[in-house]
Amino acid sequence: MDKLVEREIATRNPISAAPALAVQFFLIPLAVVGITVTVYVGFRSLLANDRTPQEYLSEVRNGGSDRRWPAAYELSRLMGDPKVRADRTLAPALVTAFEAAKDDDPRVRQYLALAIGRLDPPLPPDAVAGLTKALDSADGESRVSAIWALGSSGDPSVVATLVPLAASPDKGIRKMVVYALGALPGDAQIATLRSALQDAEPDVRWNAAVALSRKGDHEGVSVIRQMMDRQYVERQVKRDVQQNEDRDPIADVMISGLRAAATLKDASLKPSVTTLSQQDRSMKVRQAALEALKVMG
Repeated sequence: MDKLVEREIATRNPISAAPALAVQFFLIPLAVVGITVTVYVGFRSLLANDRTPQEYLSEVRNGGSDRRWPAAYELSRLMGDPKVRADRTLAPALVTAFEAAKDDDPRVRQYLALAIGRLDPPLPPDAVAGLTKALDSADGESRVSAIWALGSSGDPSVVATLVPLAASPDKGIRKMVVYALGALPGDAQIATLRSALQDAEPDVRWNAAVALSRKGDHEGVSVIRQMMDRQYVERQVKRDVQQNEDRDPIADVMISGLRAAATLKDASLKPSVTTLSQQDRSMKVRQAALEALKVMG
C-alpha cells in the first residue's frame, strides 16, 4: 500500500506547519500505498468522479466483480474529506459492507478497511470488532489494512490485540503494527516499541523510533540519528526515485527522522539537524531541517 500509511498510504497531517512536526508519521509500509495506487490506475475510468459515498457503497454491495473494488477504492479516497466523514450514517454502512465482503475480492475489504480507518475516532465498537476479526484473514494485504485502521481507531484497548503481532515473521505486518501502536494513545505499548528498535528490518526500527518520539521517549535517539544520515539511509533504501514522480523515498526517511528529532527536542540531535539544514542536497530535507530547528529552539 502507499506508505496509507502511506505513505498512509498514512495523510491527515500537513507537513508545512512547524507545530505539526510532532505528529507526523510517514513511514507507513509500502503495502498500504500499493493497494491504493498501483493496480487501480487502469480501472479508475470505470467510475465517475462526482458520485456520492452512498452511491459507491451501493456499487460495492451490488456492482459487478470488476466494479466493486474500484468503488471501494473511491469510497476510501472520499473518506479523506472531513465533510464526508461528518456524515455519521456512513460508519454503520461501512461496517456492514465490510462484514458482507468477507468472501469477496480481497481488494474490496482492503479498501473498505482504509475507509473505516479514516472515520473520525473513536470508531464504533462494531467497527473495531470487525477489523479485529479481519486480522485472521488469509490475505496479507487485508490484514495490513485492518491493522492500519485499528491504529487509526483511537481505542487504547486495541493495543493488547496488536502487540502480539509485533513478533510476526512477516516484516510488512511488523512494520504496520509498529506504526499502529505509535498512533494509538497510552503507554502500554512502550516496551514493544523499544523492542522493535532492535528489529532486523530498517523500516520497523525507524517506525519504532518515530513512534517513541511521539510519546516523548528518547530510547530511539540513536535510530533517529541514523535516519538523518543520508549515506546510511541510501544503503538501506533500495527504491529508485522515479523521474516522473515528485517523490524521494530517501528524503522521506530523513524528513521523518527530522520530525522525530523536533518532537523530542533532544540536544544531542541538533548538530545533525543543523548540518542537514545547510548542506543536504535535497531542498525538501533542508526545509524540513530548518523547520525542525525552529521547534528545537
